Amino acid sequence: MLQYIMRRIVIMIPTLIAISMISFLIIQLPPGDFLTSVIARLEQQGVVLDKAAAASLRARYGLGQPMHIQYFKWITGILQGDFGQSFFWQREVSGLIWDRLGYTLVISLGTLLFTWIIAFPIGILSAVKQYSLLDYVATFFGFVGMAIPGFLLALVLMWISFAYLGVSVGGLFSPEMEEAPWSLVKFIDLLSHLWIPMVILGLSGTASLIRIMRANLLDELHKPYVVFARARGVSETKLLLKYPVRVALNPFVSTLGWMLPTLFSGSLIVATILALPTTGPLFLEALRSQDMYLAGAFVLMLSALTIVGTLISDILLAWLDPRVRYERG
Repeated sequence: MLQYIMRRIVIMIPTLIAISMISFLIIQLPPGDFLTSVIARLEQQGVVLDKAAAASLRARYGLGQPMHIQYFKWITGILQGDFGQSFFWQREVSGLIWDRLGYTLVISLGTLLFTWIIAFPIGILSAVKQYSLLDYVATFFGFVGMAIPGFLLALVLMWISFAYLGVSVGGLFSPEMEEAPWSLVKFIDLLSHLWIPMVILGLSGTASLIRIMRANLLDELHKPYVVFARARGVSETKLLLKYPVRVALNPFVSTLGWMLPTLFSGSLIVATILALPTTGPLFLEALRSQDMYLAGAFVLMLSALTIVGTLISDILLAWLDPRVRYERG
């Protein structure tokens, strides 16, 4: 197992280098650059920027240099902890990301806990009580949850809250609490707004995991080792939790591969609709404005977190399921 982990870590190094090259190439593919967009906006406002000023700005941001030199400067800075300067926000990229990463982690971890707390017991009961009323109800809501897009649910919830309740569900704080210093009152206000994005973002994942847990557990409940353990007189609760449920948990663990990048980026469309101060809308704005250093940092971090998350999920799967072996031969 240790040799497998070391091999994976060694393989991750050239993989990350290749990903960094592809990430930089992707953000360079659209025609023009950030300065071209700025000049176009100025011309729409009736301001004409002369060629000398444009050339000075290109030299300032290093946009006039060959692509391989720009990449080398970018990746060298990242290795030193410097992600570059955001053209659009006129701030350090690392500062912009860290300002919103805290709220992103709070929402994502809350959504994850909500998903697992709901999906885990319902999936087990749905499998144990197959074809019962509970199973039919869970199946119905599971299909409904998977069919409704998160952004549509967010729009409907916003309309209902505003039209019938007179309450705005956008953001994470009430208007009077947005600029207030942190206190117990502000924390309670955060909790009162936090459940809305948690439910919206977690509905689809909860419905999907309920169906996966039910299907996997049904496969395990009829295997010979379960029948043999029941014949030996093992109690149903111990038999269920120690063996079949442990094996059926594999999908929960395997989702870590995409969970880490999701924790970092958040749900972009839902976060934009609900005006959440997370990294998702910041990433979208960076792509729209061709803010190359900010967009490149996001793409690189999401790719790196996917690789790290996959490694963590593989290790946890080997620990959880004794049938998983990574030794050669």
